[in-house]
Amino acid sequence: MWRAAAVRVLRGGGAGAPRAASGAAAAQLRQRLESELEDIRGAGTWKSERVIASKQGPHLRLAGGGGGIINFCANNYLGLSSHPEVIRAAVEALEKFGAGLSSVRFICGTQSIHKDLEEKIARFHQREDAILYASCFDANAGIFEALLTPEDAVLSDELNHASIIDGIRLCKANKYRYKHMDMQDLEAKLQEAQKHRLRLVATDGAFSMDGDIAPLREICQLAQKYDALVFIDECHATGFLGPNGRGTDELLGVMDKVTIVNSTLGKALGGAAGGYTTGPKPLIDLLRQRSRPYLFSNSLPPAVVGCASKALDLLMESNAIAQSMAAKTQRFRSKMTAAGFTISGKDHPICPVMLGDARLASVMAEDMLNRGIYVIGFSYPVVPKGKARIRVQISAVHSDEDIDRCVEAFTEVGRKHGALP
Repeated sequence: MWRAAAVRVLRGGGAGAPRAASGAAAAQLRQRLESELEDIRGAGTWKSERVIASKQGPHLRLAGGGGGIINFCANNYLGLSSHPEVIRAAVEALEKFGAGLSSVRFICGTQSIHKDLEEKIARFHQREDAILYASCFDANAGIFEALLTPEDAVLSDELNHASIIDGIRLCKANKYRYKHMDMQDLEAKLQEAQKHRLRLVATDGAFSMDGDIAPLREICQLAQKYDALVFIDECHATGFLGPNGRGTDELLGVMDKVTIVNSTLGKALGGAAGGYTTGPKPLIDLLRQRSRPYLFSNSLPPAVVGCASKALDLLMESNAIAQSMAAKTQRFRSKMTAAGFTISGKDHPICPVMLGDARLASVMAEDMLNRGIYVIGFSYPVVPKGKARIRVQISAVHSDEDIDRCVEAFTEVGRKHGALP
């Protein structure tokens, strides 16, 4: 038997050898996929994945020996992904509670650290309760279907994150889409939706592609006028917007007007993984009974829970980290604008450098890497056609020198490729 196995290995047919499906249908599929992939390459929208050989942080080492790279494209807003206390908390949780639960929460996948973190999240957001998910994508996929019925309506900003859009598609509520941050259009849609039992306005708190912040005061005023509820996704706000980093509702003074907050543990709060919903306790109780991503996904690994819990401790002990973002963000935005670039959004550490052309964004991003600056070009389908950009993200752990070096590189590359005069 072992001789037969050895012969198969020598002939390339061993257990570890790649195998392609055979048959006419498989060949037809491969041909179609290869053609589609070639179209993506030809359009200049191919998304390569650079391989990092170090911890996430403001300075990286890339696989293949690329060291001394300044990182300006991670969601590591507060620099906590590599914070020594956060790492230590993860190691302690791993040693005490194991690598994972091998189970969903309601069977045998809930540990004391999960309940502690949920309580901490609710306290941080000043809500009644919270529920953990594997990601905020899952949180958004799980809430609308569980909450809304065909008698209800959901009103969604047209530029909401893909996870909100997909979550809304899963529910049977009546769907309305209003123009981006257009309060007149939202009011018209709310008037039209008055015939439905419950109305829920859904919006990103901060929009990740454009770096703009939803007009929550006006949204909440309209919601109150037309007896609607407000849902916000705070993935790009939790931890650093608002006086204490609680998000856009704190920043704009409407924490008591927003009913439901979804957010992530995978950006500012440790950067590992995980998401959550926080809001009224009866809603959280319902999600534990009905939310499919919660019911059918393994519970968060203990190390991830430990990371996020320590990150929240650091934020609730002091707002110094959250407050350090404003000056760094302003420094980059003002210097880039003075250089002649168009920066989308306002006062947010997401700083999209608008270029328009997908190929230009891709080529400039590669040239920036050659100058030691790690940024990524964004193009269709991540952003609309004709609105390609390089999205720069400022972190609390960037130095002024890091920011100035980034601006200098952009200026050199922009002139080289005709993006600047």
